[in-house]
Parts: sequence; C-alpha cells; structure tokens
Amino acid sequence: MRAIILAAGMGLRLVQPEGQQKPKCLLRFGDASLLERHLHYLKGAGVDEIVFVTGFKHEQIEAELASIDWKPKSEIVVNEEFTLGSVLSVHTAREAMTRGGDVLLMDADVLYDERIIEPLVAGGAVNRLLIDRDFEAGDEPVKLCVENGVPVELRKQVAAGLTYDTIGESVGFFRFDEKTAARLADIVADYVETGRAKMPHEEAVRDLLLEKAHVFDIADVTGAPWIEIDFQNDVKRAADEVLPQLQPLRQFAGASQQ
Repeated sequence: MRAIILAAGMGLRLVQPEGQQKPKCLLRFGDASLLERHLHYLKGAGVDEIVFVTGFKHEQIEAELASIDWKPKSEIVVNEEFTLGSVLSVHTAREAMTRGGDVLLMDADVLYDERIIEPLVAGGAVNRLLIDRDFEAGDEPVKLCVENGVPVELRKQVAAGLTYDTIGESVGFFRFDEKTAARLADIVADYVETGRAKMPHEEAVRDLLLEKAHVFDIADVTGAPWIEIDFQNDVKRAADEVLPQLQPLRQFAGASQQ
C-alpha cells in the first residue's frame, strides 16, 4: 500500500504573515508538524511507501524530511505549477498512482488522530471513503452523500432533490485498489488535457464514483478527532480543540529507525 500526500498548494486562505509563509503541512501542533504526524500514523498502520507531492516552497518540505531522517526515505515529486488546482498534483503523481497495489490519496493539511487512519487501511485490496456525520453545515465542507451504502455525491454543494439516506463530511483521505487508482489517473489526465487543471481533485474522484464501475466501502469515523486547516480559525481550533484529543505519538524519538 502506498500513500500519496498532496502538499503542493500555497494555502492562500490561511493568510500567513508576509515573509513567513510556509507549506501548511509544516504547521506544528504540539511536538510535531502535520508532515511528521502523517509519517508516524502511516508507518504505525504499516504504510511506509510514502510519496509527497510538493510545490509551493518545496525546499522547506525537503529540509523538514531531511531533518527528520525518516526511514525508509519518502519520495518527493514536485508540481511546478502549484498555483493551479490539486487535480494537477494528482496528475504529477501519476507514476505513483499507477505503480500497482492499493493507493491512499491524502490531503497534507489535516490534523487527525490514528483512529482516522486505522479504518482507512484495514483489510485487503479495497476502495474506501471516510465519512464524518458530525459536521458543520455550510459551503466549505465537501459532502459525501450515500444511498443504500453507495456513494451518490461528493461535492461542497449538494443538488436539490438528490436522494440519499446518509450525509456527512468527506475526510480528505481516499483509498483505491490498483484498478481504480489507474482509472482515476486516467480521469485526472483527461482533466489536464481538456484545460481543467485548475479543478480540485475531489471533482475527479466524484466522476470516478458516479461511473459506478467500482465498488466503494464507506467507513464511518464520526467521533474521531480531525480538522482540515484552511483558515486561521482552523489553526486555533486545531490547537485548542483537536490536539488535546489526540493520542500521543508512539516512539516519537525513534523516527529514523527502520
């Protein structure tokens, strides 16, 4: 199983002080950056093949990885056109998407507990989405709508009249088996080739879901602490509300050990 972590964006909505901007995955909560937490949780779940898609100030991410000296070493691919949409970052990682085996596709700017990652990686080859039914209404959350166990929508705006029996926020982590990952890579390539490189990658995932050619499991993580960092208020909520709920990182000092 391979994790592809999308960390290329500028995070403009975070509005960091002039001259102090850095990739959001380098924001620190407690004793670790978001990047380092990804490494710990993934390795703890048995995933040590990790690919970071970087772009904005990618040298800072590379320096962070070098300072951690994580083993085995993570791969880095650079999206030089990081001001465009995240669909281009997924396209930049096409080789990793189509290398074989299950693929985890993950946003880098999420503070979360290992209780989020465990259901994502459990079991054999599978396609899986995570849903949190306890979410705040509004235009910002990406909604996942499910009918009879089948995902029928993945978007911030849900069309009026859509039939579903469960709705929640989609955690920004997806799992695809080998065949489905390859199909997503093709959909993403079509986005880029047809001038839609500015789109968020969730739109390509939505297209994949609506094809209904692949079976998806829905893992309910309602109650597990997590937050996506988009705005300054998210940073405060992450530190004040989410961080105190997280289980301590295991063997934090042993990051460089195989």
